Amino acid sequence: MTLTVEQARDLVLARCRVLATERVPILEALGRVLAADVRSDIDIAPFDNSAMDGYAVRAADLATAVDGVPVTLDVVSHIAAGDHSDLEVGPGQAARIMTGAPMPPGADSVVMVEYTTPGEAAGSTGGTVHVSRTVAPGENVRLRGEEVAAGDAVLLAGEVVGPAAVGLAASAGHATVEVHRRPRVAVLSTGDELVEVAEQPGPGKIRNSNSYSIAAQVLAAGGEPLRFPIVRDDPDATREAFARAAAEADFIVTSGGVSVGDFDFVKPVLEELGEMEFCKVAMRPGNPQTLGSIDGVPFFGLPGNPTSTYVGFEVFVRPALRYMQGHTALDRPRSVATLAHDVKKKQDRRYYLRARLERGEDGGLVVALSGSQSSALLTAAHKGNCLLVLPQGEGFFAAGTPAEVVRLDMEEGSP
Repeated sequence: MTLTVEQARDLVLARCRVLATERVPILEALGRVLAADVRSDIDIAPFDNSAMDGYAVRAADLATAVDGVPVTLDVVSHIAAGDHSDLEVGPGQAARIMTGAPMPPGADSVVMVEYTTPGEAAGSTGGTVHVSRTVAPGENVRLRGEEVAAGDAVLLAGEVVGPAAVGLAASAGHATVEVHRRPRVAVLSTGDELVEVAEQPGPGKIRNSNSYSIAAQVLAAGGEPLRFPIVRDDPDATREAFARAAAEADFIVTSGGVSVGDFDFVKPVLEELGEMEFCKVAMRPGNPQTLGSIDGVPFFGLPGNPTSTYVGFEVFVRPALRYMQGHTALDRPRSVATLAHDVKKKQDRRYYLRARLERGEDGGLVVALSGSQSSALLTAAHKGNCLLVLPQGEGFFAAGTPAEVVRLDMEEGSP
């Protein structure tokens, strides 16, 4: 039975589970999903402080200050960031203050240095300053607890940790946070035709590029790739490799050996060691896509052609790996663009064509194929930034037709 893409995707996700949690240093949490709220142990800001370099003043003292008729104040202290002053600012007085420094008692606002002119004995305590504008009470002051009160959650379980979240966790006193574990993904390429990357391919041989491209896609999806040696076209070798992968990984991805050739052993060995859910999807490239499990570990068999492998991973495996990490946004953003040229296809399958999306002269999105669509070639995927999705049941799409594209240049959850 040949499944639709949606049917196949639902079955893949149904085989997966959200992984357990682990505590990691906050920098290692970047891009990962929080498994527990992060609460602050202090108020943020922890004290009233200046938002500007300038002078801490009493706003009432500057009620008459205007350009050309300044108010002169006595400078009673200088306060740098990290300092603390108990000296009160009284009527007619000011304190020189730097950004982030604590507000002195008595002062209720800060006037920016740009609106001041040094007066007598400028630059030292005991001097004066001329102020040429008014300020409102609280102006240029960050109040204690303005952002967060002690005990408040600064980050919530289920949120994805970004650079700002790392900073918030640090401000709240957390050197480590609880996140969902990254899936360990066994990556296996099968086939007697394969040689390692450093080898010069002989007659009938090709380099094992799929193992590297899949591992890179695993990394890009947030997983940890476990690259296995090439699996030769032999039932015993296939059986041994699959059993080891199931023992070491949370998810297994293979490339090659999923068709019906005399030396394609992926499906029979999968059925022997575990179970197989489906083996065909109505899509191109990559009609032979295989889902199953071994000892409860999800197994996805991709075709051997590099582009089929690339597209199949993007459509099925990437959402599964994100789901296992606790993400709720599983799908890349999609856009509608205008075809730059005619496109023909067979009617029996949905097509995922490697394409490039750009802005047209009118500002609208225009999409064009980024190179040869041969499933054996990766150049079009490298030069493209999207997948052009053409529906099953139609065979011709004229230039100017609106078409849907999957945005490979954007992360899941992007607006």
